Amino acid sequence: MPSFRYQGIGATGAGVIEAQDRSEAMRMLSVKGVVATSLEEMREDRQGVRASTVGAAPLRLAVRGKPTMTRSELATLIRNLATALEAGLPLLQSLRTVRRQAAGRALPVILDFIIERVEAGVTLHQAAKEYGPPFDDMTVGMFRAADASGRNAEVLHQLADLLDRSVELRRELVGATVYPMIVAGLVVASVIVLVTFVLPKLMKPLMSQPGGDELPWPTMVLLNVADFTASWWWLILLCIVGALLAWRTWIAVPTNRLQVDLFLLRIPILGTLLRDVAVARFTRTLGTLVSAGIPILQALRVVRDTLGNAAMMAAIDEVLERVTTGSSLADPLERSGLFPPLLVQIVNIGERSGRLEPMLLHAATAFDRQVNQSLKVFTKALPPVLLIVMGAVAGFVLSGILLPLLKMQQGLAG
Repeated sequence: MPSFRYQGIGATGAGVIEAQDRSEAMRMLSVKGVVATSLEEMREDRQGVRASTVGAAPLRLAVRGKPTMTRSELATLIRNLATALEAGLPLLQSLRTVRRQAAGRALPVILDFIIERVEAGVTLHQAAKEYGPPFDDMTVGMFRAADASGRNAEVLHQLADLLDRSVELRRELVGATVYPMIVAGLVVASVIVLVTFVLPKLMKPLMSQPGGDELPWPTMVLLNVADFTASWWWLILLCIVGALLAWRTWIAVPTNRLQVDLFLLRIPILGTLLRDVAVARFTRTLGTLVSAGIPILQALRVVRDTLGNAAMMAAIDEVLERVTTGSSLADPLERSGLFPPLLVQIVNIGERSGRLEPMLLHAATAFDRQVNQSLKVFTKALPPVLLIVMGAVAGFVLSGILLPLLKMQQGLAG
């Protein structure tokens, strides 16, 4: 029978154990109360002496370059696991069942790691935390709530719903901005081609005629821009790259990021959309976490990192500080001025009635509808705004082209 040398945390710490295979060795160590950190198969050399297998790998507790997966794939994985648990299968058997159906490159590696750690006696949330991305703080917190409450299938279904809604919301936002951005890109590309290539060729005959240096000022501006671009295009590229790097460095400073996010929230239409998206995410995530049995302070810390806006994250920090000192949740939310009065009222009533979790989840549905409405307003308002801006730019370019032609026509007619 093969032998395995192990090191671990427990009564024995290290030693040798005989088992049919690696998985059975892990199970036997788990029964003995040992959490293995490395496990190497022993082999017999020609003298009959057992030695560690050359190149035997330890448990994958910290693997660099670990594969990850998208949020949508994570939601599908969690939902499949919840369905297996709902059918009455134990956690380890449910993981193995899902593993047999795993496809792609990342999912089998992730599930192999999780299964190996669970076999070693580690809880699901600890295994997910050890692996890292794609398991973020929210996912690990929900796994912890599932382990603690004993309602694994129910809590994991809630987590899958939350991830699905997050993916759906992101797709709606991307879909709302794709068409306007394509139109803007085409207009910008057309203006660059006209100014850089078309305009100089049209104006050269005019400039060679008497009085050619008295071209209208829009034409002179465009010609100077074209000449500068043709001569110093490499400098322009360097300036763009430098500006992007400087912006990334500047925006990485927390106070600067806070000011930018506050400014974005004050922009008409766009600010309303950003706030509605953050509020809907805050409400649904907080309601799901609290209903899963996670304490309110821990749930707020998890929700804070999902908002995506530094100003609203700072408001949650203030809420955390005040709730820690015994204040209610509604008061600091109202004081921040960033959360709608409806949410403050719902939180206040939920705290007073002791029904905060269901009221938050019901409110999340209402705020999701509000997000859809804000998206419709944004998608209807953005194209006209872009048309006005791009029309002004295109009009300036056309005036630079047509004005000298009209001037030349008047000169010929005179």
